[in-house]
Amino acid sequence: MKYRVLGKTGLKVSEIGYGTWQLANDPGCWVGADLRESLKSLYRFAELGGNFIDTAWIYGYSDEHPGKHPSEELIGKFLKESGQRDRVVIATKVPPKNRKWPARKGTPISEVFSNDHIERCVDDSLRSLGVDYIDLVQFHVWQDDFVNEDGWKETIQRITKSGKVKYWGISVNDYQPTNCLRALDMGLISTVQFIFNIFHQKPAEKLLPYAAKNNIGLIARVPLDEGGLSGNFTENTTFEEGDFRKAYFTKERLKQLVARTDKLKTLTNGEANVLPELDLRYLLSFDAVSAVIPGMRKIKNVEANTAISDGKKLSQELMEELKRHAWERNFYPDVDPSMTATNFLGL
Repeated sequence: MKYRVLGKTGLKVSEIGYGTWQLANDPGCWVGADLRESLKSLYRFAELGGNFIDTAWIYGYSDEHPGKHPSEELIGKFLKESGQRDRVVIATKVPPKNRKWPARKGTPISEVFSNDHIERCVDDSLRSLGVDYIDLVQFHVWQDDFVNEDGWKETIQRITKSGKVKYWGISVNDYQPTNCLRALDMGLISTVQFIFNIFHQKPAEKLLPYAAKNNIGLIARVPLDEGGLSGNFTENTTFEEGDFRKAYFTKERLKQLVARTDKLKTLTNGEANVLPELDLRYLLSFDAVSAVIPGMRKIKNVEANTAISDGKKLSQELMEELKRHAWERNFYPDVDPSMTATNFLGL
């Protein structure tokens, strides 16, 4: 496993991190997790050198069971049993108080991240994880207009001074990679988590250069496009009830997706053997990226993904060819279409 520095935090993190949204199931989003295998997968990740685990207060949460945070709790169980707290870098997130993803422009931060809400969620996560401190806490949505208000700034500095949280980050809204630059200019935020993959290449235009210049840690999420870049989907792929991808990948979208992944598969000879490897190597070929966090809950996926951390980058020729395969679109429901761009490349 190779390691990279997480920006100005100075933390050395495994370049393949562990995304845990689906680790312990999530009502209305992910189904089918076997908690025993999920726990074994965390152990295997650590055995293979992985030390960066990304979770969130909301992962697995249900209003029917308030006070329960399944993803964090499973990670806490792993940390307690394994005794590896000191070598593992834990990142979690404070959810928006109004439970709206993404953050809507014009909504005051007091409705999204009030001071008491931030503190309460941090304390909840400390209990769920069973730890005395959290390495990185991220705001789970963001609008850069939030910088106009000062309460949250004072709150995170006070929490940091208390020792509960070491560093703060932003998990930027889906497909809005630059909707955080004003906040970064302030100096209180150390990291940005953002969607980045072969289809969504926008972050490379402005966010990555900014981060490299200003020593911001970059965490690339949704690297496999919610499974779309696994190479396993066909036009007839179906999803279980309770899996959000049932609405995300409609029949027409699957048709477009398969046409594109079929073309990408022709590029896997030589520098990558399969499509997921091509995509993860693409992301790791950017020096500004600190860590890539594919979602994992099975041992076989942990082994396949961590094996890609071997220091080999894609050739410049292949990186240039992959630019032609950008597909800027947003399949998430309830998102303003003006936030996205469409480029069908003739398909």
